[in-house]
Amino acid sequence: MRVLVISDNHGEEQVLTQVCREEEIDHIIHCGDFCTSVEVLPERQRLTVVRGNCDFADVPDETLWEGDGYRFFVTHGHRYQVKASLMKLAYRAAEVAANIVCFGHSHEPFCQLHEGRLFINPGSIVHPRGYTLPTYAVLQTATNDRVHISYYTPDGDVIPELGGNYTLNSG
Repeated sequence: MRVLVISDNHGEEQVLTQVCREEEIDHIIHCGDFCTSVEVLPERQRLTVVRGNCDFADVPDETLWEGDGYRFFVTHGHRYQVKASLMKLAYRAAEVAANIVCFGHSHEPFCQLHEGRLFINPGSIVHPRGYTLPTYAVLQTATNDRVHISYYTPDGDVIPELGGNYTLNSG
């Protein structure tokens, strides 16, 4: 299974549509701040989306999605003060028994295993912070509870210094 994790396009529908069209994926997770009508979001039949601090669409603030034996907790991150610490987000992820946590808000690409849970921030596809390039992430599941995270620019160029292989407990 391939999952596109994307965030913070801030109204740039064309970039979002381009990335979704060019990636061969099974599911899309948008971590908020899409800043447009939810009706124009691409691939809505296989899309999990949450509201960011700049969104006004009628979508949840956080949600769970399950795929390939993993439980994904999806939130924008502003309600958990992710720019200061991941502590509140980690507590919430434990409460909902998530294996993988997807969040945005900081615009900084981040991927790290913490207490058995994989935390993924795809960065921003239009306004990067803390990193020089705009980014998104793709999660690829494999056998033996392994997942691989790759980061890309909106043009589809891989960013080899970000991401990696992680072993998770799927259940």
